[in-house]
Amino acid sequence: MQKRQLGKSDLQVYPITFGGNVFGWTIDEKTSFEILDAFIGSGFNFIDTADVYSRWAEGNQGGESETIIGNWLKKNNNRNKVIIATKVGSDMGSGKKDLSKKYIIKAAEDSLKRLQTDYIDLYQTHWDDPTTPIEETLEAYDQLIKEGKVRFIGASNLSTERLQASMRISFEQKLPAYITFQPHYNLYEREVFEESLEEVCLQHNLGVINYYSLASGFLTGKYRSEADLSKSQRGSGVAKYLDARGQKILAALDKVAAELNTSQATVALAWLIHRPSVTAPIVSATSLKQLESITKAPDLSITQEQLDFLTQESAWH
Repeated sequence: MQKRQLGKSDLQVYPITFGGNVFGWTIDEKTSFEILDAFIGSGFNFIDTADVYSRWAEGNQGGESETIIGNWLKKNNNRNKVIIATKVGSDMGSGKKDLSKKYIIKAAEDSLKRLQTDYIDLYQTHWDDPTTPIEETLEAYDQLIKEGKVRFIGASNLSTERLQASMRISFEQKLPAYITFQPHYNLYEREVFEESLEEVCLQHNLGVINYYSLASGFLTGKYRSEADLSKSQRGSGVAKYLDARGQKILAALDKVAAELNTSQATVALAWLIHRPSVTAPIVSATSLKQLESITKAPDLSITQEQLDFLTQESAWH
């Protein structure tokens, strides 16, 4: 398993990012610690979270995931061995997405406290805030970088136009530039990223750390029909994939998984890892068994022919 450079930064990551959205939502702190221990113990080093995780769960207010990661870092005293990415800009209760300078500076302090660390390796714009000028957002990041609180910045969920505008303004005004982009991308959800965003990422050498890499579990093969949707809390989000194209993708995953004597999840992740634009897909697990199928993906001996077959069978047009 080889490390990969994250965009134009000096951060070197192994090609799977652990998604911290499950911490404090579908798994408690004890299980979160076990999974993080196993993930890092398998040689990986990159964890992604956000200030808003997991505000949507009953009784939560946001910050739960960062708090669990912070407690884990403190317990293991291993901050220098892991790369931590978090995000800012989601609605934390104010009723709006906010990327104003004042808001970002305060939100970064809150994240640092919860993570129990002096610095964030990768601080990302979570969602666009069209009411705030791009310059103002980048100036906030500039201040945080100069203060040593943030090492690099990235973006998620921006439109092609806004991502291009952000890169242009960084260059023209000598402000920090995004080094990563986090899109919704997997074997099923290909169109939005591949139509235009992928080209921008390749052009600017942005490290792509895509989320929903397994399409909320659909690409594991766990959900084959409406009857399967009750299998987990995330099942309802999978119904949209149970169409003819989704079934065709599952059949292709079944075939390649059988050929390689591995799981569908491992194959789906291996396809992403071999995409020229992708650096480290984000994926989460709620059990050690799930984690095993994830950590096997970078070393899977998948052939170019098998990768091409998956690309062709999952084509959207």
